Amino acid sequence: MCGVNGGYSNDSGENCEVRCRFFIHAKLPAYFHPLAAYNMNQHYIGLMSGTSLDGIDAALVWFERQDNGDRPVIVAVRYQPYTATLRERLRAVCFTDTINLVEYGQLDCLMGQLFAETANDLIEAAGIDRQHIRAIGSHGQTVYHHPHGQHPFTLQIGDPNRIAEHTGLTTVADFRRRDMAAGGQGAPLTPAFHEAVFGSLLENRVVVNIGGIANLTCLSAGSDSGSAGFDSGPGNTLLDAWARQHLGQAYDPGGEWGDSGQVVEGLVSQLLADPYFARPIPRSTGQEYFSMGWLQNHLTGHHLPAVDVQASLLELTVRSISEAIHRFQPDTREVLLCGGGVHNRALVRRIRERMHCPVVTTACYGVEPDWVEAVAFAWLARQTLAGLPGNLPSVTGARHPVVLGSIHAPGTPFRH
Repeated sequence: MCGVNGGYSNDSGENCEVRCRFFIHAKLPAYFHPLAAYNMNQHYIGLMSGTSLDGIDAALVWFERQDNGDRPVIVAVRYQPYTATLRERLRAVCFTDTINLVEYGQLDCLMGQLFAETANDLIEAAGIDRQHIRAIGSHGQTVYHHPHGQHPFTLQIGDPNRIAEHTGLTTVADFRRRDMAAGGQGAPLTPAFHEAVFGSLLENRVVVNIGGIANLTCLSAGSDSGSAGFDSGPGNTLLDAWARQHLGQAYDPGGEWGDSGQVVEGLVSQLLADPYFARPIPRSTGQEYFSMGWLQNHLTGHHLPAVDVQASLLELTVRSISEAIHRFQPDTREVLLCGGGVHNRALVRRIRERMHCPVVTTACYGVEPDWVEAVAFAWLARQTLAGLPGNLPSVTGARHPVVLGSIHAPGTPFRH
């Protein structure tokens, strides 16, 4: 099966040289797929910045026609990390109930410019003519996601007007709010892409994206669409926050620190007793809910070594993912991992230990795990321009399928 740290393993006995199309690699500034660049049909760019607040993922994609549907082929990718100063500014406004409107507006402009520059750098490095790029799909940076109450809403920054103006390319953005207008939660949106690319006619699969929040897509065999998708709970968010506080690092590399601690069963049980984990689907959440404040409330009365708290948070992510799979699709035949969490070796190992089926990465099906969400928003932009729905009502709870996003006409290309 496909490994999670580069290369292949053959513990399942399958021929991965045939099955896998990409090696997993570390996030480098730019990467090219040598076999895809020759195709000069219309390409799409996907831009994504997730709840981990680490940087921008950009993917240049074209879609290869196959008998069972169009398949994405990554031509080039680029990762633009945020500076420490920008990360702190984003953390100050993201996932908090009160923000300064001037700071919000300035960050919206700044992020739009940064998204545009990242797209321009990707295009320049790929050496592709802009006339071959149909559009950009930009998720933006989520500031707040509140899918409940009388007036549910979601906010993303990264002004798409600036992206369109400074890249000279049609830009599709603001994907989530149309689903919410149709009665959905506006999240998760990637399951429609997962179904199109990773679905099987023969077996039930689950795609697990481990970002700041972990979200699952349960793909039933041959489904159009009996798929389910939802946020299982925290992915990396609490692990990263605890590492920042106690290690002075952005994250726990490989999960080694957490893996060296002792899991405190009482704490894990207390955390899993939170009502969110018992909710039916559809459901979605964010760092507004699973925050350090949430964790500190549960730590009241506990006097634990920091490393044991990290070990327990690692176990929280593992169990909330595995128990959700067992609950909502118990006959799963394969689990596909993607997102930054695939680089946490301890996390991946423990998920494998709790599952009774193969656990691989999306690299085994042609899309490297670091780039799945960026490719998904390229696909969503393509759906929008084709006038096709991008949501799955069975996932978001919307009343019906809808065409997602707003379309921003191109401007004069930004000149470096």
